[in-house]
Amino acid sequence: MFKSIGRRLQVQFGPPDAVQDPAGEPSGTRPAVSPIDFVAFGEEVLLSGRVSLRAERLTDMLNEHDEYLLTDVVCHGLADGVGVEVPEFLIRRDELLLVHATGPRGNRERRINTRAAPMVIQIGPYRLHGDLHSRPGSNPLNQLRHRKAMVPMTDAWLEFSFAGELQERRLSTIIVNRERIDWISLAADDGFAMLELPRERSSHPLVKDFTGTLYG
Repeated sequence: MFKSIGRRLQVQFGPPDAVQDPAGEPSGTRPAVSPIDFVAFGEEVLLSGRVSLRAERLTDMLNEHDEYLLTDVVCHGLADGVGVEVPEFLIRRDELLLVHATGPRGNRERRINTRAAPMVIQIGPYRLHGDLHSRPGSNPLNQLRHRKAMVPMTDAWLEFSFAGELQERRLSTIIVNRERIDWISLAADDGFAMLELPRERSSHPLVKDFTGTLYG
């Protein structure tokens, strides 16, 4: 079921498979598609479930609505790792720090040429390394200031503490709430090197398990 009430989005989770969501593509609309994986990273919790996509990309849907009423949600506390299932969870966009991007790649004919700039971001308890896409010849940080709230980054490496243990995730694309960024800088000279963890699978094993066995 999908219901839009003003700027609030009601979603209902379901079983079908999903594919990855890229960056650097303009907005658009498309008919309803099968439910996709939805994994959100908050200040103190991780949320997982599935959402029916009613936009060309998940990024577009997140930018078009201010609130999301999730159903059949699993919440994990970052501090203790305890998981709780709740029938409904209303979350505002400003409570979302990061969202794991899944879903269709968007309309190929609408794609524009972009340049990838490696960045490092601190956003709440999460440290993120990844590529920010901008138009060739432009300053990526200046462009970021003028974009909508939810911005995709590709080839991402995410670090955070979960139940007292360091977690590391390599994700093809992650959507960042730029309004919640603590700081951001160019990553070319920070000496960071990714570990050789396997890349995420296109048939994503949805992260109701945050224990480090994501790639199982």
